[in-house]
Amino acid sequence: MLSICKIYFGLFLGLSILSFSSSVYFMVLDYVMIIEYTLIDLNSSSIIMTVLLDWMSLVFMSFVLFISSMVIYYSEEYMSGDFYLNRFILLVVMFVFSMILLIISPNLISILLGWDGLGLVSYCLVIYYQNIKSYNAGMLTALSNRVGDVALLMSIAWMVNYGSWSYIYYLDYMKDDWVMLFICFLVILAAMTKSAQIPFSSWLPAAMAAPTPVSSLVHSSTLVTAGVYLLIRFNFAFSKDLMFVLLFISSMTMFMSGLGANFEYDLKKIIALSTLSQLGLMMSILALGDFYLAFFHLLTHALFKALLFMCAGNLIHNLGNCQDIRYMGGLIKHLPMTCCFFNICNFSLCGLPFLSGFYSKDLVVEVMSMQFLSIYIYLVFYISIGLTVMYSFRLTYYTLTGDFNYSSLSGLGESGGLMLKGMGGLILFVVFSGSMLQWLMFSTPYFICLPLLLKLMTLLVVISGMWLGYEVAKFKLNYTCKSKNLLTLSTFLGTMWNMPFISTLGINYYPIFSGEAYGKIFDQGWMEYYGGQNLGRNLKLGSGLFQLFSNNHLKIYFMMTIIWVSLLAYMSL
Repeated sequence: MLSICKIYFGLFLGLSILSFSSSVYFMVLDYVMIIEYTLIDLNSSSIIMTVLLDWMSLVFMSFVLFISSMVIYYSEEYMSGDFYLNRFILLVVMFVFSMILLIISPNLISILLGWDGLGLVSYCLVIYYQNIKSYNAGMLTALSNRVGDVALLMSIAWMVNYGSWSYIYYLDYMKDDWVMLFICFLVILAAMTKSAQIPFSSWLPAAMAAPTPVSSLVHSSTLVTAGVYLLIRFNFAFSKDLMFVLLFISSMTMFMSGLGANFEYDLKKIIALSTLSQLGLMMSILALGDFYLAFFHLLTHALFKALLFMCAGNLIHNLGNCQDIRYMGGLIKHLPMTCCFFNICNFSLCGLPFLSGFYSKDLVVEVMSMQFLSIYIYLVFYISIGLTVMYSFRLTYYTLTGDFNYSSLSGLGESGGLMLKGMGGLILFVVFSGSMLQWLMFSTPYFICLPLLLKLMTLLVVISGMWLGYEVAKFKLNYTCKSKNLLTLSTFLGTMWNMPFISTLGINYYPIFSGEAYGKIFDQGWMEYYGGQNLGRNLKLGSGLFQLFSNNHLKIYFMMTIIWVSLLAYMSL
């Protein structure tokens, strides 16, 4: 009997092959298909569902389906002891369909359906293990993404000015209109929340509370890339000022996450921070105006990052759910195939020739070097690339070399089952997809004209990052940063510039604290004294006087009569 994992694996793999072959056909013929279906037609108002099929949407859809098929195949063994495996797989399938709806939609309403679907299903997946850590991470993920949802809703409201929500018809025509500029600002804000740019970065490492197959899917090709893909679709409408702000924020995100990964010891969080760094790289090259190159790096990154998470899941699975890299070491002796895949993905992340990451990342750096930019952007860009290589080699040193540090009794061993086969299905594309996509997407290659020293700058930065990563791991240089003098600095750098504190306590603590203080001063203080309590006391006193008058009215009448008679007698004298 076929399991639910194998059914969806076969379905997604077949759809992926069909989608990729269609994308090549569309690309060669420069063919675009727009399908419109009228959902409601009432008098002069109509709601139309639009589907956009071009080479970009089809190739991205094929990558999402292919990675999803391998992750579901991998999950059958990884989640084999789980009681709710069917529910888990159905949640993953809903996640994939939400992403596909987002990919093929040129209409803001249908984009919002896919966008909200991603947010809601990701919340269900992050809290899957149902503990306090998962609940906190799920709430942070959901609420951070709701900011982008609100921005997308506001952009839908402003698009009513154009009479249609199909933005592809208006991007070039209304480029300099202030309404379109405001819509673009809202779209950039929505993309920044979904792709975890500063100041919305803290939810991405927190989402590691989800099962590892979810991390492999969410942080490679689906949730975090939705923001980048949305900006690629809106590429013609952005102004230079908005792009400059996006360039600054994305470069700082890349730098911040690279620093944080060098101080982190949680295996999944290191890979999540590397995802954040690569998202900053995609956003940076997108802000420079090269949207196809950003899409190229998005595709290559999706493959090697998905496999990197799957390898990390196998390591964690073998170590009994231990994620601390300090307990690892010498794993290459026990898990040779997994460590081989892990190393290839790490080298692809660093951009070593001639893996898939090299073709996109090296091209990104060289195109950036040809731009007329501030020296600050150049420095942040190159330092961030060096930090990427640095934490990758630090991770390799801690996990794969030296002696095993976890336990003297361990049952480590390579499983020849579904997990290894699922990883093996991706490794070929991690190696060859870069050159294949470059031949397909850039039939006319980029003309790179750089001086020799600037051309060698990338190689120099990569070699420096390798050496520094080895030094940090070998001589425990990050432990010296834990000294009393540098403890505050290392804590600041290792916690993503206090971004989790700002996103949680920073938003909640001060309003709650000030509300409590104002409540004591005003609501329970002066306003209570001069308002409720004083009014009640005066009413009570007045009602007492009226009660006294009511009970003794004959005596009071007689006394008043005597007083008035005495007064009149005195006045008549």
